[in-house]
Amino acid sequence: MTTTDDGLDAGPETAEVAPAHGQARRVLGWVVTGLACALVHLALVVPDEFARLAPGALLRVPAEAVVGAAVLAVLPGRVRTATAAAAGAALGLLTIVKVLDVGFDAVLVRPFDLVLDWVLLRPAVEFLDASLGRAGAVAAVIGVVALAVAVPVLMTLSVLRLARLAAAHRREALAGAGVAGTAWLACAALGAQVVPGLPVASGGAAALAYDHAREVRTSLRDERVFAAQAAVDAFRDTPGDRLLTGLRGKDVVLAFVESYGRDAIEDPQFAPQVDAVLDAGTRQLRAAGLSSRSGFLTSPTAGGGSWLAHATLLSGLWIDNQQRYRTLVGGDRLTLNRAFRRARWRTAAAMPANVRAWPEGRFFGYDKVYDSRNIGYRGPRFSYATMPDQFTLSAIQRSERTRPEPVMVETALVSSHAPWASIPRMVDWSAVGDGSVYRPMVTDENPPWPAHIRTEYRRSIEYSLNSLISYAKTYGDENLVMVFLGDHQPASTITGPGAGRDVPITIVARDPRVLDRISGWGWQDGLRPGPNAPVWPMNAFRDRFLTAFGG
Repeated sequence: MTTTDDGLDAGPETAEVAPAHGQARRVLGWVVTGLACALVHLALVVPDEFARLAPGALLRVPAEAVVGAAVLAVLPGRVRTATAAAAGAALGLLTIVKVLDVGFDAVLVRPFDLVLDWVLLRPAVEFLDASLGRAGAVAAVIGVVALAVAVPVLMTLSVLRLARLAAAHRREALAGAGVAGTAWLACAALGAQVVPGLPVASGGAAALAYDHAREVRTSLRDERVFAAQAAVDAFRDTPGDRLLTGLRGKDVVLAFVESYGRDAIEDPQFAPQVDAVLDAGTRQLRAAGLSSRSGFLTSPTAGGGSWLAHATLLSGLWIDNQQRYRTLVGGDRLTLNRAFRRARWRTAAAMPANVRAWPEGRFFGYDKVYDSRNIGYRGPRFSYATMPDQFTLSAIQRSERTRPEPVMVETALVSSHAPWASIPRMVDWSAVGDGSVYRPMVTDENPPWPAHIRTEYRRSIEYSLNSLISYAKTYGDENLVMVFLGDHQPASTITGPGAGRDVPITIVARDPRVLDRISGWGWQDGLRPGPNAPVWPMNAFRDRFLTAFGG
């Protein structure tokens, strides 16, 4: 029989429950401590590159943990608590940045820019809305916001708990830090790696913080750097009668093919089929009396951000972030479109992915902008793509190329845009009409992400290229000059790690004098540039094009 502190009989059940309750609390305490250790360890060692996410990446010794354990073990109470709270909050915020880095690396093949990339969150939500549906997009946003709040809080609580544990077991903590530090030095000396490119002796969290701090400084200076670059323009004051004289009377169609990168024609998982389309297209166009030349351009972006590539090619300036883009469209730079307009071409844009007003169109110099609202499409949506590429080209032919005056049309073909979940089929050009013919081709307006994503990517590129080849073959009269190119490489989920940023570019024309003008470029014959074809930075195209076809 036991009694309580106030002398009352506790009874046999209380005597048995109290030790069990204490044991449960101790077990729970160790579980919470283990979770805190795991959370801090994950935050320190998980890579910030999508391609290196692997279980082996967790088998590393973080230098920050070794130093942190030693410091927190010896600091006095209040200083220790304040230091642990600050370190936990900082690590929580750094973890959010790392998650953003992983996401940006998976989609845009680069880390997140803390100064310039916040404006990209809206397009990201719009992409989720188009790909997953409104409910999926809302759920994703709620989840992201919840994590953004929870991670710093949980990380701070975790570091505080580990700091108290280190102080309570100072000798053991210092001994453990010494052993871990010795292991870190040995692994660093040996260059030990479990996952290629990730040393076991990790200092990634500190390096990540340093890299982002340095990038912030660079991004803040970039506006001044870009202003100096934009002030130089060899064609700013060139009169219209001296611009583009080698293309007088020609209709010029400039088409960007979404995600058409160099990997599409060289990577073994895509090249056999895509190259077959290009080689067959070269033969078909040659039989129809059209010739072509191809090379490569290096895009300022990868995985997404198509408008940066468009602006780079058209302006002759390197536009690799949203700040540069906004500065550009707020100025008076002579874009390629404006040059055609100055030389008395009608200019138009067909942007089927645009679902709202696009004020930047005034800067680029279009007389007419067609988008998803006014291009006349009455068919279904194909996942992200508001309409098939063949319809877009048909609308250009019907609305612009039947006019008496020459026209320069820029378009962005989006059937090959991620998530590559729903791909249309080619139809006879006379049957395209208002797009109703495509309705039987779609069974779900928001289809799930395909299981065989690389196969679907390849098929979408084949469709886009077949649309362009068929258009040139059908409508390629003496006055057509067609320029088509990729805007950027697809995401690393398609290419794998380490892919470059080159994209193919091709010029097609029936008039031999057009291609004679670019004979000095060294571009290769046909629709497919070979491995040794010239590679230019994309911002070099405007000046070379205006020079080749100028007076």
